[in-house]
Amino acid sequence: MMQLQPEEITRYARHLSLPEVGLEGQLKLKQASVLCIGAGGLGSPVALYLAAAGIGRLGLVDFDQVDLSNLQRQILHTTGNVGKSKLDSAHQTLSQINPHIELEMHPVRLNRDNAMQLIQKYDVVVDGTDNFATRYLTNDACFLLKKPNVHGSIFRFEGQLSVFSPHLGGPCYRCLFPEPPPPGMVPSCAEGGVLGVLPGVMGCLQATETIKIILGAGQTMMGRLLTYHALDMKFRELKLRRDPGCPLCGDHPEIHELVDYDQFCGTASHQTTNDMHPDEVTVQDMKQALEDPTHAIEVIDVREEEEYQLARVEGARLLPLSQLAERYQELDPEQSYYLHCKAGVRSMKALEFLRQQGFGNLKSVRGGIQAWSYEIDPAVPLY
Repeated sequence: MMQLQPEEITRYARHLSLPEVGLEGQLKLKQASVLCIGAGGLGSPVALYLAAAGIGRLGLVDFDQVDLSNLQRQILHTTGNVGKSKLDSAHQTLSQINPHIELEMHPVRLNRDNAMQLIQKYDVVVDGTDNFATRYLTNDACFLLKKPNVHGSIFRFEGQLSVFSPHLGGPCYRCLFPEPPPPGMVPSCAEGGVLGVLPGVMGCLQATETIKIILGAGQTMMGRLLTYHALDMKFRELKLRRDPGCPLCGDHPEIHELVDYDQFCGTASHQTTNDMHPDEVTVQDMKQALEDPTHAIEVIDVREEEEYQLARVEGARLLPLSQLAERYQELDPEQSYYLHCKAGVRSMKALEFLRQQGFGNLKSVRGGIQAWSYEIDPAVPLY
């Protein structure tokens, strides 16, 4: 029978003093296994607190490297680990937090080929992802394997939290969001920004729900959605109900296995492949066009004013995508325009809008100002 070592009794003394936890509860935590998908903003506080709480086997899934821009919110990682694997960085930190737990690092991108195999080995799954395709994948795999899915999401100053456990009578993620938003409609955190402490708040709540599920204590967020707005310091709770028409967990399900989530979310586009869109040019093309006196182009920056002040291409004219519908008449339909943003998503949206208004000489700069900084002018800051 599993027991606590003397050092663990001291380590978890404050837990052992709680009647709702005690020795029996702490042993439950030690016997439990949790898979955290993502070692970024949400995954950082989740992993730190679950490790500190004594979760016996803690798995992390991530394929990325630590970037300097991560450190504003991803507290698992340090300046000295920039450029290293996030999982190597996480393992280093977590093993120092608690040497009594077993850490399992999965350096892969979660996809429909590996999700079932990875998730089935754990008792609880914590969704710390930042994209819709992986959220739907995690939701569906957890449903098929009857695993609780502790969901969290963040954007700018707002966060959401729920627990999806259809096998226990609650709704799933598809009951809340039957369809993903159109591609590019919701900016990523890289484009829209995120308050650094926000994932700390939401990640701590995810860790709390995970511990409650394992202990069987209190009331989980199953059937409820918690929203948090940091600027107003307001929490709201909404009731969620299982949708009888849900294609996954409804009365007449249509989904019985994992699907192509990039296709479902519309993310399997030219942005994720090496194929150039006919309306795209590279930053090398833009540099050559700017230097060619016979090729009179004007560069339009469709980012927001705040981004423009951080980093800009010399000579680029600012016309934010958010103002384009009201200001596009400032542009000359006969002029040749190269449109750029941060990474190439908003510039394609701007191009499509201007095409509808009769503009013909348009190109979207693939990779945006990030690619310009990497490939043309390193003096342009990355943000």
